[in-house]
Amino acid sequence: MMPEFANAIAKRRAFIGGSDARTIMGNDAAALLGLWQEKRGEAEPADLSGDLIVQLGTATEPLNRAWYERQTGQAIEHVQRRVLHPVHRWMGATLDGRVLQTGDVFESKFALPWNFSEEAAADKHMAQLQHNMWVVAARAAVLSIITGGGKWVEIKVHADPLYQHLLLSAEKKFWRCVQTGEAPQLFGIEPPRPRLAGVRMVDMAGSNAWAELASLYRKTRAAALEHERAKTELKALVPEDAKEASGHGLRAKRSKAGAISFEVIDAA
Repeated sequence: MMPEFANAIAKRRAFIGGSDARTIMGNDAAALLGLWQEKRGEAEPADLSGDLIVQLGTATEPLNRAWYERQTGQAIEHVQRRVLHPVHRWMGATLDGRVLQTGDVFESKFALPWNFSEEAAADKHMAQLQHNMWVVAARAAVLSIITGGGKWVEIKVHADPLYQHLLLSAEKKFWRCVQTGEAPQLFGIEPPRPRLAGVRMVDMAGSNAWAELASLYRKTRAAALEHERAKTELKALVPEDAKEASGHGLRAKRSKAGAISFEVIDAA
């Protein structure tokens, strides 16, 4: 083993990184045990030199970063900088970069085009993003994805305090297992899924379903507005001491909480 590689492995064993967070928050017991053995120095890290997808991700990082800068006009700094949490020194992050203008964590990924979705991509990398944001106290992260289909996607994710609290709890338990030698168990944490910030404008002109519903919406919009206005004014006409009021094919009922609802009846 080359001295430089051995030194890199030794450093990686000294802290929990963003890619480790995904394993810790996952549901693969074998992967969790393997990570625990790696951190304890009882097993070598997986050899990813033969994993084409991983190597494509590594090879396209410079292109990904340059494409992001070109498309957004924002610069990326702190490329491949290793940072430790100021309090929890067992937490660290090797950053793909940070957005100079905003301080957002920058994460570069490569994805296969089939069955790709932004929601699935954000969910897949959420633990890593939230971990890295926590380490550097960033408020948001940018996931920059190039797919094998020649598509570039930008997803912005905001820091979620509840998610990060659950993540920190799981990582603390895992690190305690590393120190004591007790084998870890799956933590079974189901963190909330943060809402994604909208970053795209989409042309729906090619969708037949959109066309049909858009036409229906336009046709019924005026009637819907008149309906809401009539309902508001009808409520105002119901006497305050009335439990029920009816006439002209419409009945209004007042609930115990005071809310008024309407139902259509056959006109007598």
